[in-house]
Amino acid sequence: MSQLSESRRELDTLVINVELTLASIIQGVALFFLTDNARVVFTTRHWASLPYVAAGLCVIFIFWSRSIIHTLTLIRWPMEFGHNFFYIGCALGEAILFSRLDDPLAWFQLSATYAAVVWLLFIYDMRLINARVAESHNDADRALYSRARADQLRNIYVLVPLLFFINLGCALAIWIWPDLFIVRGGHIWLISAQLVSFVAYLTYIGRHFSKIAQLLLQSRQAN
Repeated sequence: MSQLSESRRELDTLVINVELTLASIIQGVALFFLTDNARVVFTTRHWASLPYVAAGLCVIFIFWSRSIIHTLTLIRWPMEFGHNFFYIGCALGEAILFSRLDDPLAWFQLSATYAAVVWLLFIYDMRLINARVAESHNDADRALYSRARADQLRNIYVLVPLLFFINLGCALAIWIWPDLFIVRGGHIWLISAQLVSFVAYLTYIGRHFSKIAQLLLQSRQAN
């Protein structure tokens, strides 16, 4: 039984390392596309696109930090391929999104689409949380996964839908009133609102991690 537990811990560590590597690599790829398109913005001095560059950077910060927290909290053996495929698909979405720094309508349309895919990812990952809850054997694990489940449900029912509808509303506003938001530059207010929402969400992620950090340590010590 001891050998079985040790083998399971080794496999858990292997899977966690794979997940951390994958998350860092795909966000590095996304950062390349953002940097490449941002270079064009600076070269052409299209300063109105700078908030879009900042928003793109926030997208990378959000996805990377969420994936790291998710990996440290929930990822165990066996490896979940569907979850990783979602990660790769999201990286593709980010790369396409970052190619539209100078097109407000396309930016918000793609942002809404990206948020919808992330929404599906949160729903899909409930399987992992339910699996961890089912195999919990001590109070430390139960407290950690209870907190993770509450955060996941909050994202599914409130936070990610809110981001989705903000982006969808911005896209509709530009499509309906192009003179106001494109010709007269009103899209700056929309991207500013999106940027504020991203910063608020990053703040939420930081607070969430500070709450689960001690629980994560206690769970590791108990196992």
